[in-house]
Amino acid sequence: MKQNNMLAMILAGGRGTRLHELTKKMAKPAVSYGGKYRIIDFPLSNCANSGIDVVGVLTQYESIQLNSYVAAGRRWGLDAKNSGVYVLPPREKADANLDVYRGTADAISQNIDFIDSFSPEYLLILSGDHIYKMNYAKMLAYHKEHNADATIAVIEVPMREASRFGIMNTDETSRIVEFEEKPEKPKSNLASMGIYIFEWKLLRKMLMTDMKDPDSSHDFGKDIIPALIDDGKNVFAYKYKGYWKDVGTIDSLWEANMDLLDKNNELDLNDPTWKIYTEDVTTLPHYVGPKADINRAFITQGCVIDGEVKNSVLFTESKVAEGARVIDSVLMPGAVVEEGAVVQRALVADGIRIGKNAVVGSADSEHIELVAKRVKGEE
Repeated sequence: MKQNNMLAMILAGGRGTRLHELTKKMAKPAVSYGGKYRIIDFPLSNCANSGIDVVGVLTQYESIQLNSYVAAGRRWGLDAKNSGVYVLPPREKADANLDVYRGTADAISQNIDFIDSFSPEYLLILSGDHIYKMNYAKMLAYHKEHNADATIAVIEVPMREASRFGIMNTDETSRIVEFEEKPEKPKSNLASMGIYIFEWKLLRKMLMTDMKDPDSSHDFGKDIIPALIDDGKNVFAYKYKGYWKDVGTIDSLWEANMDLLDKNNELDLNDPTWKIYTEDVTTLPHYVGPKADINRAFITQGCVIDGEVKNSVLFTESKVAEGARVIDSVLMPGAVVEEGAVVQRALVADGIRIGKNAVVGSADSEHIELVAKRVKGEE
């Protein structure tokens, strides 16, 4: 069912600094995941599968690659008449050391004219850097059923981790009575997923007021949503059940990839009823040599495996030479592990070569090692 009365805006301008070299020259939503996907594929595919015709993608930091990628709306079936993916960079030219969007709310404020041109009744706001599958049409139905002014998608997190998130405190009807941003002593474990539905006319008025406030952070979590709650508006929590991963660190990106090895993984990238669409890369099928030893691995097209691969995820066109060992690791597109090299508990970045008999990572390391530069081996 088409949701012509709801327009989506994806906030895809974050720096992703905790991903270190992976986002040095690339926006976080453009980072590769799951063998052949990019993180941005998930919110875009969710929009397409939920019947949302128009999606604005707000880019900013190191956005050249991301801009060209999302501009091809045909990947997600969003290139038909009266539909499309629109790339929306900031109005001002970005200074090298300055984010020109002052906050998440300011990013929407700078694009009010774009939103108005479609006259939506509802506005869906999404983070562009989370991995999950969600039917936004069901969330909209919940929003309407509760006569809500705003609806926030939430997920239950372990209480010990709740202080890392924006936490929603609700009454017995799921109405939000308090929004706490990363509280030291959380009162609940309902974490915001960064997914909001607003009545557009109401949100527009609030944004116009917020733009003129010199004391505002121009942020949904810090300013807009607390103001709605303080004004007594109907703000409801929509409880999401399913797989959701914020891949903001090397460890969490590795974990999200390793989750794919679980046959009962809730994400299920092979689900024909909710496809995750991506770029169709032209490459050869994967090849497994006669001496290869593979145990519990996620292998993508174009891979060449002549060595040992155990409990690992190999992206498009990665290669493991004879005598090499890849254990508990993720090889991103085009990564090469040469003869005799050992890679363990590591994430090897795009196109990186691990030299002959080199060793990277360790079985007993606390954190996953990111390999983002060539590792020389024996000549």
